[in-house]
Amino acid sequence: MKLSTWGFLLALLSSFNLQAQTAVAPAIDGIELTGDYEIKGQVQDADGLPVPFANVALYTTPDGKLVKVETTDDAGLFKMEGIADGIYDLVVTYLGAPDLRKEGIEAQNGVLDLGVLQMAPAAVELAEATVTATRALVEVKPDRTVFNVQGTINAVGQNGLDLLRKAPGVTIDNNENINVLSRSGVLVYVNGKRLPLAGEELANYLRSLTAEQIDRIDIITNPGAKYEAEGNAGIIDIRLAKAENEGANGTANLTSTQGRYNRSNASVAGNYRNAKMNVYSRVGTVRSENFNRINFDMIQNGLNLVETMFGRNNARDYFGQFGTDFFLSKNSTVGFLASGSMQDVSGYGTDDFLISTVGGPVDSILLAGSSGNGERNRAEFNLNYRYDPGKGKSLNVDLDYGTFRNTEMRRQPNIYVSPDRETVLTEVINTFDTPRDIDIYTFKVDYEQPIGKGQFGAGIKLSQVGTNNTFLFFDEIGNEEIRSDVRSNIFDYDENVYAAYLSYAGKINDKISYSAGLRTEITDATGALTAFREDLQEDPVEINYESLFPSAGITYTLDQRKGNTIALNYGRRINRPDYNVLNPFRNQISQLSYERGNPNLRPEIVDNLEIGYTLAWRYNFKLAYSKTSDQITRLIGPDDIDPRAGFIGWDNLAEKTVISFNASLPFTVTKSWDAFVNFSASHINNQADYGEDGTIDLQAFSYSIFQQQTFKLPGKFTFEVSGYFAGPGIWGGVFEYDESWALNLGLQKKFLKDQLNVKLSANDIFFQSGWTGVSDFNGQFSRGGGNWDSRNVALSLSYAFGNQKVKSRKRKTGLEDEAGRVN
Repeated sequence: MKLSTWGFLLALLSSFNLQAQTAVAPAIDGIELTGDYEIKGQVQDADGLPVPFANVALYTTPDGKLVKVETTDDAGLFKMEGIADGIYDLVVTYLGAPDLRKEGIEAQNGVLDLGVLQMAPAAVELAEATVTATRALVEVKPDRTVFNVQGTINAVGQNGLDLLRKAPGVTIDNNENINVLSRSGVLVYVNGKRLPLAGEELANYLRSLTAEQIDRIDIITNPGAKYEAEGNAGIIDIRLAKAENEGANGTANLTSTQGRYNRSNASVAGNYRNAKMNVYSRVGTVRSENFNRINFDMIQNGLNLVETMFGRNNARDYFGQFGTDFFLSKNSTVGFLASGSMQDVSGYGTDDFLISTVGGPVDSILLAGSSGNGERNRAEFNLNYRYDPGKGKSLNVDLDYGTFRNTEMRRQPNIYVSPDRETVLTEVINTFDTPRDIDIYTFKVDYEQPIGKGQFGAGIKLSQVGTNNTFLFFDEIGNEEIRSDVRSNIFDYDENVYAAYLSYAGKINDKISYSAGLRTEITDATGALTAFREDLQEDPVEINYESLFPSAGITYTLDQRKGNTIALNYGRRINRPDYNVLNPFRNQISQLSYERGNPNLRPEIVDNLEIGYTLAWRYNFKLAYSKTSDQITRLIGPDDIDPRAGFIGWDNLAEKTVISFNASLPFTVTKSWDAFVNFSASHINNQADYGEDGTIDLQAFSYSIFQQQTFKLPGKFTFEVSGYFAGPGIWGGVFEYDESWALNLGLQKKFLKDQLNVKLSANDIFFQSGWTGVSDFNGQFSRGGGNWDSRNVALSLSYAFGNQKVKSRKRKTGLEDEAGRVN
């Protein structure tokens, strides 16, 4: 640890309060906000319904300089504080509705309540949209893209992993790794907290989340200094639904999904809120049954292996959440949240290999099915304190603890039979006991206040992650299991990260604003391998380094009144190897298929540069460039011991560059027909030289189109058509995949004064969302493909009871996310 860096940062943190006493109020577009006046009101549509997420802008009269911008809440309410006395014009804009203007507003006498501001009905024109009290499917904000799960009927019956496949700019590869803008290494958060899972465990957790639990998904491709530097592709933050209504209220939900197998879930959520506290909870259960199918045709070492794999998995999950916020004063809130789940899993599968020489008849067949069961239990706790006196000042303190306990028992026979499958040639049966325990502790402090003519921020974060991985390999002989000390091991991975950051954001003039930040992170990690034989013992993997991660952005407003802006952002990020990819021991999938880690992996560093353009507040375009050094990637190749076998391993690519483009385009075709189109394209260039083990020189152009059409039908029915088409591209280092597509249908109807919501959806109705592709690396050529239970029909019933009216609240709760919005 370099004490000079920490000494400087801690001294600076301790001086914040002294600096605040001499700071002046910030200037926006050259206007000193030294006043204490307040302007508030409510925005309603032509039918008297509240309009959430409308933009409310305040301009000076008569020069038209922008003073302040706010967004209405769920009840259409807005509040502008710190306004100097004077004469202003107020403009309300909302997607597709004519602008509402109120001129000659005089700020004086403390509080100016404008009352109800009613917007005119939208005309039936291509460039306009009907104003409703529902959120758009996708919102593009200055620092993130928001995928509103509740904005699509076709989310019904989907789990968290399914929904990520639909999110703009997000793709899931054949190994269920998550990519954003064709970049790997994304960091997954839940409710603003990092999820310390990776690989198969992360995919299983995401499957346990239902669409009814998820409110929205935030996709942050270029996070600022306030966020962790981990995650080359940025951050995906899954925000779970949480009621914020006054009084007592709740929601009950029941969903059944029928594909090849049935999946169902049921949950009840409720909350009680008054002026002193807010209590909320959710309990539920998920029962799922699904399958996956994979086929590969491989050529290596003069042999041809044709693999056919089928797996069927069952899971029963019980989850719960309880939280409370105590409003100690007008400015102080203490929050506590506890959540957890218990999941029982079981499954079985077949994995057949047809073995022959290239061009010759089948010599033998390996039947390598498996069966297993296990438990996945988690518990997470958060204690939060927030002090928010207003005028840009805030202090937020978080204490977090999370524990994950996973067990798995697996039986895996390897039976070699004759080509006619009648004669058993050899038989080897192995069993595995692989428990895994993860504990994570986090302490975080964030502080913000105005300094000079901008907003200053600083904070520290300390995290400790401890992982205990036990891999016990047994040979089953007769009815006895004999542990193989050659194949068994214990791998403990402990990671400590110490971080601090500084940030500042302000304006140069009424058109140009900027932000800048610097984050430093010190990583101290140890991977300790304990072998069961002394001659197999290896030295611990030591990872110790300090890195600086700068970020900067500048925004130029081309036209304030029309909402045309252009923004340029830069950020440097890191992706550290974790316990899944460092363990060097061989994990046997079958006798002809292995996984193994690489203890010599280096962290990958990426530089991201993005330029974005927003037209008329609603149409968003982004061009991005990223260059990654030492990209950690998954490689497929022949085994160096058995010429018939293959392995899945990990290594560092020398370099990976990605140039990508994304367009987010909402339209209103008619008053009852809304449309959304998201288009992404990227060029990927992978380069690596492993000497005798092979080289990688791959380039690919990839693209995808996602669309959703929503129609308001007579009888208050809503009909939805959505789907995507994805072109070819590259997964990992060497797998070149082909195009895929899916089409989904949805129907919604509300009853009982909108308290009962009934949704019916049909997903991937042509069953085309599977994958196919080829890999050619290190003497192994393979072509394959796969699919899963993506074609299904789902029915959801959701009933809301109690008080459903939302009231305006100034204070922020303990679950406020890092962008300053209440979850």
